[in-house]
Amino acid sequence: MKKVVVLLICIISCFCFSQSNSNPKTIHVFVALCDNVNQGIVPVPAKLGNGQDPKNNLYWGAMYGVKSYFKRSKDWVFVSLLAKPKSYILERLLFKHKTTNTYLLADAYDGKFIKNTTIDFLEASAGRNTIIVETETNKLQFGGTSNVIAYIGHDGLMEFDVSGAFKPIDAKKRDAIILACVSKSYFKPYLEQTKANPLVWSTGLMSPEAYTLKWALDGWVLNETDVQIRERAAKAYHHYQKCGIKGAKGLLVTGW
Repeated sequence: MKKVVVLLICIISCFCFSQSNSNPKTIHVFVALCDNVNQGIVPVPAKLGNGQDPKNNLYWGAMYGVKSYFKRSKDWVFVSLLAKPKSYILERLLFKHKTTNTYLLADAYDGKFIKNTTIDFLEASAGRNTIIVETETNKLQFGGTSNVIAYIGHDGLMEFDVSGAFKPIDAKKRDAIILACVSKSYFKPYLEQTKANPLVWSTGLMSPEAYTLKWALDGWVLNETDVQIRERAAKAYHHYQKCGIKGAKGLLVTGW
C-alpha cells in the first residue's frame, strides 16, 4: 500500500511540474536607450547618452541599466543574448527567474527609434505581435502574449503622438509597467485603448532605472496585489534615489 501511495505522489508531482513547465509566465521589457541627440531629454554624460551604444547606455549597460542590474541580480539567471534581432533593436536578452517558472525578455531599442519602441510597447499591451523565443526546454511567447509588458526610457509622448493597432485582440488581462516621466498623463489615453492594466506608472519626473522594475516584479512573481507591487516599486525608488518614501509613493502609482 505504501508503495502505491508513493507512486501516486510521484505521478502527481511529475504531472504538476510538467503543467507548470508547460505554462511559464512571461514578461517583455521594451527599453528605449537613452539618447542625447535624438530625444528631448536633459543631456546626460555622452557615454551614457549614446543611443546607439547599448554597452554603456544609461538604461541598459550602465550600473542600473536593465542588462547590468538583472545580470547582477540573485533572483534572475541570464539565459541568452541575441544581437540585432531587428535593425532598430540592438540587443535582446532572456532571463529566467531562479525559483519560479517565469521568463523575462528585454529589448534594447536604438535611441533614435523611440517612437518604434513606444508603438511596439502599446501594441503588445493590446495583445498583438507575439514573439517566439525558443530555449532548450521551452518555446516561450512574448510580445502581446506576455503577462507583463513594460516600458523603460524617456517619455517620447511628450514630443510626439503615435498611431497603431491599439485595439485589444481579446479580453485577457495584461499588466503594464511604464517607467518614464509623467507616464500616467501621457500614456493614459493609449492604455485606455489597449485595455491593459496600469500596474505601475508615474505622476512626475523620474529616473527610469531598472531597480524600480525589478522590485515591482519581485512582488508580481509572488502574486501580490497591485497595491503591494506599487509599494515595492516606491520603496525601490526611495532606496536608490533617497527621495523620501512619501515622495516615492506620490510619484509611482497603480491603477487609473
